[in-house]
Amino acid sequence: MKSKTKKTVTNKKLTDLQKNTENGSNEFLTTNQGLKILDNQNSLKAGDRGPTLLEDFIMREKITHFDHERIPERIVHARGSAAHGIFEAYGNISKYTKAGFLQAGRKTPVFVRFSTVAGSRGSTDLARDVRGFSVKFYTDEGNYDLVGNNMPVFFIQDAIKFPDLIHAVKPEPHNEIPQAASAHDTFWDFISIMPESMHMIMWAMSDRAIPRSLRMMEGFGVHTFRLINEAGKACFVKFHWKPLLGVHSVAWDEATRISGKDPDFHRRDLWEAIDSGAFPQWEFGVQIVEEKDEHKFPFDLLDPTKLIPEELVPVQLIGKMTLNRNPDNFFAETEQVAFHPGHLVPGIDFSNDPLLQGRLFSYTDTQLSRLGSPNFHEIPINRSVNTVHNNQRDGHMRQQINSAKSAHDPNNTMSGCPFQAGKKDGGFSSYTERIDAAKVRARSQSFFDHFSQATLFFNSQSDAEKNHLTNAIRFELSKVQTPAIRERVLGLLTQVDKKLAADVADALGIKVPAGPVGVMNMSVPADADPKKFQPIKVDQKLKSSAALSMANTKKDSIKTRCVAVLAADGVDDIALHSLLAALVKEGATYKVIAPKLGNIKGVSGAAVKADQSLLIATSVVYDAVFIAGGEKCVKALIAEPDALHFAEEAYKHCKPIAAGTGAEEFLHTTYIGTVMSSNNYDAVSDGIVIQGKGSVASAFIGAIKQHRFWNREIARQIPA
Repeated sequence: MKSKTKKTVTNKKLTDLQKNTENGSNEFLTTNQGLKILDNQNSLKAGDRGPTLLEDFIMREKITHFDHERIPERIVHARGSAAHGIFEAYGNISKYTKAGFLQAGRKTPVFVRFSTVAGSRGSTDLARDVRGFSVKFYTDEGNYDLVGNNMPVFFIQDAIKFPDLIHAVKPEPHNEIPQAASAHDTFWDFISIMPESMHMIMWAMSDRAIPRSLRMMEGFGVHTFRLINEAGKACFVKFHWKPLLGVHSVAWDEATRISGKDPDFHRRDLWEAIDSGAFPQWEFGVQIVEEKDEHKFPFDLLDPTKLIPEELVPVQLIGKMTLNRNPDNFFAETEQVAFHPGHLVPGIDFSNDPLLQGRLFSYTDTQLSRLGSPNFHEIPINRSVNTVHNNQRDGHMRQQINSAKSAHDPNNTMSGCPFQAGKKDGGFSSYTERIDAAKVRARSQSFFDHFSQATLFFNSQSDAEKNHLTNAIRFELSKVQTPAIRERVLGLLTQVDKKLAADVADALGIKVPAGPVGVMNMSVPADADPKKFQPIKVDQKLKSSAALSMANTKKDSIKTRCVAVLAADGVDDIALHSLLAALVKEGATYKVIAPKLGNIKGVSGAAVKADQSLLIATSVVYDAVFIAGGEKCVKALIAEPDALHFAEEAYKHCKPIAAGTGAEEFLHTTYIGTVMSSNNYDAVSDGIVIQGKGSVASAFIGAIKQHRFWNREIARQIPA
């Protein structure tokens, strides 16, 4: 009995220990086996700039758990839309790479998936967020995946911190709030003690985070990769996608309203553009750095929180991608597509970027969890255009039928088949890089400049963009409930731009700290010298970069822009049809919006079909507004409060507005008329086109090309 009692007590104690109750204080980080972790900030590398080692069981355990936390929805990039297309190479870069699909004249099928990062599948398209921009090339040398974003840098420098970043930005674990938003305590708490994130924060709080369309945003490979030529010589490369429609955004207030009116705005826009034959296009560009120049920059090429300014290394355009077919089945293609940065072809290889190195493990592990099988590559959308020959057999959902009697290598039973491919046969060989370094958990000192490029980005923005960025940070920090977090973020902002910090502090009703508050970087290993982890200041000669501002984007086309036409009975249909023909000729589309559905009576006696009624129409989904002329039409629109609000809201969001014959009276009935009557009104700079000596159509088209007239925001008195 005594023995039995003793055993029961012992087991009870073990059970209590295994509960691992977490109280959030006075605890050390441990592995899942209870091993205390000395350094949770750096993956194990061969030298501080060397490759990440597979033996890093701490990082593997951490990322493995993270990859399997959600099923079957993607943990990140859950909400996406996609399309098929073709990539055509036209630049001669055989000097730098032997990759077949990049040789001039080659055409390669592609499948592209765009996505938000933080939100679930049911979240809105218009969240303030990074956008995924991933391209699968079905080359005749195997599938190549360029897994990127619409921003060229990232929040963290080492993949071991990725689970922490996503845990911070996801809805808070105690209440699962907020969805698809970074405006909350846990995210900004993480940012406030991770100064390496400040460059990416500038991008994430800028208008780049709320694109007008997936067709109007850039794409980047983020990491530095290597290109290898036929002689085995390597160079470093950064990948770029440049949209032919230019880079455009929406206003934040507009984004919030679109989310309520049409949360599928981006995916609908992409689908309808392709469906109508207005195929989205991007030029593909590379920034190439010779190996001998690796260390000539005031930043580290291996640091994923840094970009290479185009003034230092111009982007060479070497190809064009056209998306020309929508998926036949959303789940089978868009949901089941599996991208992986480790899917390479000969001529492209990795660098020792520590964020990239960790992703190489993470993506395979994630696909195993999400798609449930090591055979996810056999799903049609993921399948190589080449027949796969290897000795991998069986497994859940195996589709390929292998008739060979042997599945081992080397073998004699199949005369050695399948054979290893030599270099002349197109066999892949990793770049030979000499590594002579100690096995350490460390970070190169060249990674510790956290503010110079954040300042470069901010300085490069137009006045309107700076104002939007400032207001975005104000909005986000106003949602933060913990004063200490706000103060720490402000301390970091002082290192980016003093005026930015002051403007944000003013909105929060607190004083600007003299500098960083408290510990500059709490993510310091327990036994490390804090001085080695302090940010360094780098004097960059380049003070601004034109490529970083959307104000400098292409403004030479109105293709695919959608114009809202407000009209009613008595419309001057002859003048209207003339204007609409001019818009269509330039590649724009339009919708006629009337007080009610059905046909509108024109002054000529002809009928004009109403595409939408004012009951459901909203200005936020259109690029410009035209107020149709005709005396009876104008009076009818003036009598419609929804029509007045429609125009004022479009004005508030800085969109081009034009008025047909007599419709100037409608504008004067709205707040816009107050502006037009003021002394500082200028029709050209304000984007208001009215009937005059010149052609309304020509002036209106010119205004639409400008996209927005942000100078209207200065007064901020628009009552819409």
